[in-house]
Amino acid sequence: MLATQVRHALSEAGFHLVADTEGGMPGLWVSQVAEGVLVRWVVSDSFAALAGEQPGRASSDGMEEMVQAAVSGLLMQRGHIVTAAEGGIGIIVLSPAAARSRQP
Repeated sequence: MLATQVRHALSEAGFHLVADTEGGMPGLWVSQVAEGVLVRWVVSDSFAALAGEQPGRASSDGMEEMVQAAVSGLLMQRGHIVTAAEGGIGIIVLSPAAARSRQP
């Protein structure tokens, strides 16, 4: 249910959703995880190659933070609790139970 709500919110806001991370299609990948829902930005192969050619920058450096900020802001505006995923691979939209367990 939470994943469906997140997908709907992102889609309504104009974000392109992808079904998997292996197809080389860019967009946002949404998947169920133990704490809630993982939202991860997937770049196209051509974008990754282009970004990798920029001297002194890692692939998608800076862009990923902007995308995550936009996605986080949208979802928080919709009343969801959002946190960074471990390893910087995206953001986690916390389930109500996980959100309650994080409160002091």
